Amino acid sequence: MKTAVSASLLALALLAGCGQGKIDSPEVIAETDVAAEQAAPETVDPLQAAINSDLRSPEEKARDAWRHPKETLEYFGVQPDSKVIEIWPGGGWYTNILAPWLASGNGTLIAALFDPAGIDDPDRVARIEQNNEAFKSGYTDPRFGTIEYTGFSGNSGPLAAPDSVDFVLTFRNIHNWMSGGYEQKFFNDAYAALKPGGVLGVVEHRLPSASIQAPKASSGYVHEDYVKALAANAGFEFAGGSEINANPADTADHPFGVWTLPPVNQQPEDGAEPPEGWNPESYAAIGESDRMTLKFVKPAE
Repeated sequence: MKTAVSASLLALALLAGCGQGKIDSPEVIAETDVAAEQAAPETVDPLQAAINSDLRSPEEKARDAWRHPKETLEYFGVQPDSKVIEIWPGGGWYTNILAPWLASGNGTLIAALFDPAGIDDPDRVARIEQNNEAFKSGYTDPRFGTIEYTGFSGNSGPLAAPDSVDFVLTFRNIHNWMSGGYEQKFFNDAYAALKPGGVLGVVEHRLPSASIQAPKASSGYVHEDYVKALAANAGFEFAGGSEINANPADTADHPFGVWTLPPVNQQPEDGAEPPEGWNPESYAAIGESDRMTLKFVKPAE
């Protein structure tokens, strides 16, 4: 019995003196694991980082609640290494997200600005070119990457080389092209530029199906079925729609069309009689417009 006890003591002594060191309690191990997790670098979503970036103004970020940029771009399936054409970026609201995000993943952003081709008025051409240069001058920060440029209008040429881009995106523009009478041209041009399997993403102010569609979309609102028909005419397949950007409070029957609502908040001209029932507070309470979010695919060969 003495021999057995001595052997046990010897084994314990050897274990205590070996290179393994002391054996921590479960509590110590748990605390160590927590500390390691806290010390590990946090994984940052590059898209969310672009949305949060100081490249965007506080005013732009305030509109995220209505425009849902992260959810919208994820729904369309855009990836940071994609080649993307953004049509008529306007003030650059989406550009300020897309450019740094795509730059972070070695993707490519092509901004399609207004092309003055076919315009005879030299003063108007000069204004358009000045506006285009002003837009480009806002993207010198290296975090935006290198934005490429093309043009689109009723008389423009191809958006890009045939079958060369992954995504074509348009945000609240179709009513403008309807006003000019070249809405079908946009869908045809987008189809030609996209690779087989490429995606056309559309966000547009939505006219209720029971309302009459003005051919030139003077209210800024467009029937969803009309957009689908334009896409089908060009050869696209409808891949789905989302209610990401829906606003059930928007009745789409405002005195100054969609521009009655934020962010434009159009007002009667000075000295003009306000429309019947004019109530700016009620329009502000509605928020931004009800919008369709549609995805179309160029069939794979």
